[in-house]
Amino acid sequence: MKHAATVTQFIIEEFLPDVGANELDADYDLVDGGVIDSLGLLKTIAWLEDRFDLRVEEFDLDPDSFRSVASISGFIERARRQRTDSR
Repeated sequence: MKHAATVTQFIIEEFLPDVGANELDADYDLVDGGVIDSLGLLKTIAWLEDRFDLRVEEFDLDPDSFRSVASISGFIERARRQRTDSR
């Protein structure tokens, strides 16, 4: 989970301003917990594209890739690996 701290910081700043970074478990389900809704998901994807220089539409999107800090961090790693492998 190389990018977990960066993802956590984004989630806290955008969706949970009253929660400390150490209070958000990496496996907490952000969708079922009501933290991220459909608009929040779009905002998160736009942030991922900007922050990590990814074009998310180039990758096979699985909704489970955006359910938690851990799954988002895993998505970033897979996307970067896939981009590197295709060069």
